Amino acid sequence: MIELGDRVKDKISGLKGIVVGISNYLYGCKRVSIQPEEAKDGKPAEWYTVDEPQLEIVKKSVVSGRDTPTHGPRENIQHRKDARR
Repeated sequence: MIELGDRVKDKISGLKGIVVGISNYLYGCKRVSIQPEEAKDGKPAEWYTVDEPQLEIVKKSVVSGRDTPTHGPRENIQHRKDARR
């Protein structure tokens, strides 16, 4: 099973990259967004999205997810014990 942070290879184009997004659609289609690791003309190549069966895993967990909160510097009020609703 392909997961975020895996290095994958597109079976059709041969391009390799890191999985940066996964979308599940209502009727079972699973699309995977890939960020190529190679630069193009000195700039990072644009990411692209393909159907999951089109990919093969090269290496698992090349990049790990964020360990820090993504909500900014403010305290997360949902986890405060004294929060009132």
